[in-house]
Amino acid sequence: MLTTLTVKNYALIDELHLQFGKKLNIITGETGAGKSILLGALGLLLGQRADSGALLDKTAKCIVEGEFDSKNKAIEDFFHVNELDIESRILIRREISKEGKSRAFINDTPVNISQLKELGSLLVDIHSQHETLLLNKSGFQLSVVDSFAGTESDLNDYRTIFSTYKKLALEIAELKAEEARSKSEQDYITFQFNELAEAELDKGESKAQLEEELRTLSHSEEIRQGLSKLDDAISGGESNLLTAISSAIQIVQSLSKYNSKLENVATRLKSVQIELKDISQESTDISDEVSLDPQRLEIVNERLNILNRLEQKHRVNSTQELIELKNEFEKKLENINSLDERISGLEKEKEKQFIKLLSKADKISIARAKVIPGIETKVKKMLADLGMPNAILKIEQVVLDEEELNQSGKDSIRFLFSANKGVAYSEISKVASGGELSRLMLCLKAIVAKLIDLPTVVFDEIDTGVSGETAFKIGTVMNDLSSSLQLLAITHLPQIASRGEVHFFVYKEVIGKRTFTKVSKLKSEDRIVEVARMLSGDKPTAIAMQNAKELLGN
Repeated sequence: MLTTLTVKNYALIDELHLQFGKKLNIITGETGAGKSILLGALGLLLGQRADSGALLDKTAKCIVEGEFDSKNKAIEDFFHVNELDIESRILIRREISKEGKSRAFINDTPVNISQLKELGSLLVDIHSQHETLLLNKSGFQLSVVDSFAGTESDLNDYRTIFSTYKKLALEIAELKAEEARSKSEQDYITFQFNELAEAELDKGESKAQLEEELRTLSHSEEIRQGLSKLDDAISGGESNLLTAISSAIQIVQSLSKYNSKLENVATRLKSVQIELKDISQESTDISDEVSLDPQRLEIVNERLNILNRLEQKHRVNSTQELIELKNEFEKKLENINSLDERISGLEKEKEKQFIKLLSKADKISIARAKVIPGIETKVKKMLADLGMPNAILKIEQVVLDEEELNQSGKDSIRFLFSANKGVAYSEISKVASGGELSRLMLCLKAIVAKLIDLPTVVFDEIDTGVSGETAFKIGTVMNDLSSSLQLLAITHLPQIASRGEVHFFVYKEVIGKRTFTKVSKLKSEDRIVEVARMLSGDKPTAIAMQNAKELLGN
């Protein structure tokens, strides 16, 4: 519900502040007084386009601010999705700078225009002669039928299943795409894996060890000859190191009785003797191990060539990295081989979900079909009461193919309309008469107001083309409708104006050399004069004043 509207420096409005009633708010005034300016200002709050041309004073900015007392699930969802703090009151502000730049705020938080439009559509529906808005939207048409059919619970269940079904379909599509890509690479991956597997990388050998062995095998004869010479130097022949050390030990020991410090020298010489014996034995052992083995030399050489080639090919620096790469290829092959099984399992689950989805869609479709005749009958009767005795609303329900199931089920709902006998039905958006459209919307909203959450509704001159008894009936319908939702009605008919809870009068006032649009909230006596003016002209007669009092119940 729109509680207040403040407008500053917009079009012909210098500044005004309006407080609206909860039910039927009437706006009247002579043609050209500026009633459409009020709608324009309200439209800015709802995200309509703005520019600096709308500024009354080109040196100052324009500000339009509205306060709403509205809360339902759709509005709460909007605040949650957009990460905005929801409060008991919703404050929307729109500012237009003198340069034409626009800024928007929801509860003092900056928002973009698309967010403003989304929230605006949940708060206010402006219905003019040339705008059918919700009436032309398939979503609204479907919601009218569903409100009568009582499908909310089934629809929630259906949408949960539909979401699961769509996720499964997407996952299957992604896996099939992955499968197609993988199978095109399968031969390549298999070849790479086999090549690495055949290289027997898990033997536990290192490239450094192989290179060491290769050097040894390549110089085996040279090593053996050298070690033989070493053995001769240490212990072979008469003149060798061990013999010389033994002689040295004897000399030092014989002298140590004269100088005790030489005992340490003798001990050190004995250590050298022991070390030389160990060296001699170790070199002998190494010499025995080294042999000329051309076959082993060829094997080691080939092994190193394989490892070097694979490292260079795959641009890695170690055998361990080759092993990791081989494991990656193996995992890819396992995934490729398991994709068919995974896809098959998901498709079975998808089929189960589709059966559940179709069953729920059938139930919803049947419920819709049952209530359509009743809606058509109610609308026809109300339209006849509103001066359109031959007008008929036909609701066309088209059952979609199974592959066309959507968020709303298996039905496409379309409203068709004929205002006159013998005239073919056509889509509402193609019906030319604004008055017919307005009255049709009034009927639909009056019927569903207690069944679904509708925003504040603004009717702009819904009375076009009607008078007399029909005008009374429109006023009665609007008054009844306002018990369920807030209405703002711009009207030229006294029969409608007299039914309002709150009555605003729009007029022009010349101050100095400038013309301004002003709005006043009429008190009881002023309302009588305004309704009388609507009955008989600018200078109401006594009879018109009396008739106005009767209309207003005074």
